[in-house]
Amino acid sequence: MDLFPELEQSTLFFEAMARRQGYRAVAGIDEAGRGPLAGPVVAAAVILPDDFDLPGLNDSKLISEKKRNQLYPLIHQQAIAVGIGVSRSPEIDHINILQATLAGMVRAVDRLAIRPDYLLIDGITPVPLTIPQKTIKKGDSRSLSIAAASVIAKVVRDRIMVSYDRLFPEYGFARHKGYGSQEHRDMIAQIGPCVCHRRSFGGVKEHCDTP
Repeated sequence: MDLFPELEQSTLFFEAMARRQGYRAVAGIDEAGRGPLAGPVVAAAVILPDDFDLPGLNDSKLISEKKRNQLYPLIHQQAIAVGIGVSRSPEIDHINILQATLAGMVRAVDRLAIRPDYLLIDGITPVPLTIPQKTIKKGDSRSLSIAAASVIAKVVRDRIMVSYDRLFPEYGFARHKGYGSQEHRDMIAQIGPCVCHRRSFGGVKEHCDTP
């Protein structure tokens, strides 16, 4: 329960509250790609300075691809540390999407140049780390650290999907980024899945020769 809900007007509120409790390296964590039929889930962890200011930064789902690509290098420039963790399709199929997402978040934290002492996590599921942490529903629109992680994760994942498109152009990965568009589903049904697809997901598993 938040001690001062009436103060939650600033999108650095949760970061400020953590620092009031004595924490100094507060990392926001978010992911991109839980729902697609193909490609990895990508997690990002971002530690921002106290005076961070980047107009236009919000939940990556609420801003355009062009704006995300503009914000991406600016976040890297201003952030104290950025870490990225990737869980690819075979791992997702092996341990399920939730566990693969959490594994990606742990990797993202591990790849920060500075070890955080507090985590702000988008959603309701804690990360399996001993670091003190807080889960925040709709955190990507309520915390700048999480919003920054959201943009980083989304841009990195989109770039991965564009690279997959060059390898498997018939699926249209550059357009739908692996999500279950009708075009994508039709191509899976027509030619079957490729190595990028999540074979445990409905829409794909029905067209696999082997599990």
